[in-house]
Amino acid sequence: MASHQIDSELNSLKGAVETALDFAKSLGTDAAEMAVSKQQGLSVSTRQKQVETVEFNKDGALGITVYRDGCKGSSSTSDLSVEAIKQAVKAADDIARFTSEDPCNGLADAELMAKVNTDLQLYYPADVDAEQLTELAIRAETSVLDFDNKIKASDGASANAHTGLKVYGNSHGFLEGYCSSRFSLSCVAIGEDSQGGMQRDYEYTVARKYHELEAAELIGSKAAKKTVARLDARKIATGKMPVLLSPEIATGLIGHFVGAISGSSLYRKSTFLLDALNTQVFPEWFNIEEQPHLIGGLASANFDSEGVATQDRMIVDNGLLMSYLLTSYSARKLSMQNTGHAGGIYNWTLGHTGQTFDELVKQMGTGLIVTEVMGQGVNTVTGDYSRGAAGFYVENGQIIHPVEEITMAGNLKQMYSGIQAVAKDRDLRSSIRTGGILLDSMQIAGS
Repeated sequence: MASHQIDSELNSLKGAVETALDFAKSLGTDAAEMAVSKQQGLSVSTRQKQVETVEFNKDGALGITVYRDGCKGSSSTSDLSVEAIKQAVKAADDIARFTSEDPCNGLADAELMAKVNTDLQLYYPADVDAEQLTELAIRAETSVLDFDNKIKASDGASANAHTGLKVYGNSHGFLEGYCSSRFSLSCVAIGEDSQGGMQRDYEYTVARKYHELEAAELIGSKAAKKTVARLDARKIATGKMPVLLSPEIATGLIGHFVGAISGSSLYRKSTFLLDALNTQVFPEWFNIEEQPHLIGGLASANFDSEGVATQDRMIVDNGLLMSYLLTSYSARKLSMQNTGHAGGIYNWTLGHTGQTFDELVKQMGTGLIVTEVMGQGVNTVTGDYSRGAAGFYVENGQIIHPVEEITMAGNLKQMYSGIQAVAKDRDLRSSIRTGGILLDSMQIAGS
């Protein structure tokens, strides 16, 4: 979408939000907030180099929340005509008149609103059509199928191009918006070993700019290489051993930490990190820095979904938990300060210990590299962790054979405090930017 078109779209959405806010005020509500988003995207999936689906989507909706005497009412409408907006605002106000009063309801405090809306360069339009995305997916699949005779099939590839606009406004007078773009390509390979055992693995790339996607051929060959490496997998003996999490799995480990320090978990007392602020959760050298304003970052934003200004902050400093993740509601429930985390986290970057992932394999000596986890066996109330896993058994710093059908178990609190190292070659494809993580010991259930 051209620059003048996107500006026109943004102004149109701001006008819709302004209309809703003005009408809410005329009804005598105490406060109101409105958020509207529009997404447009094209997705192509192929299988065995044949087009399987082509999907185009264009949708959006205005979300409306009004507050009256400590009561809250919400509604939404995808029709942005003035009459439809007024009807939706009236519906939200009617709902607020019948809900229970909650003193923690309301907008985020006015002084926390973002004062600037700098260009974080999140929007890079590209004139990409279905034919181009199809070609991209087929090139990835071709690379898979040409890789090795142990690769028996491609389990499909998917190429996607999406753009979006978001506008948020409230009765403090805050009214801002921004646009973003995201492109991605993924591919899955299926391999077969000499005994007829089958394995599959995948690879993907994601970027704000279409031309910054990794080459389709590289994505296909990476998926195939990972699949071939998993062939002839077997179990290992039950016991305790060090575990090295691949970057993708390490991201998930830190994702559990995100949930544990989120305000909703805290005020419900459903987290193992209750009352853990300013206590040692990780080793003394361990750091997590939040960087919301990284130019072109996949999780960058000037403000959260309540208009609160985002800011650089140390989430973990020298192993100490420095901040919970609080919205206006959870902050009031806990009698604490809003941290601007309505809607998620913003570019968490983990500090590293200087080694590459391969160097951590050697440092581990004998242990297990985990490249896949399965199941939902994580209890955030107690921190108990038990999940199916697959990966590679390592002896004397060398990979011996692939491993499957095992379970790794522990407790998140001990897992976090038992982190031995973080690799410097980070995976930057999500809101948690980390390299592989080496854990001192976990219980492995095998044969």
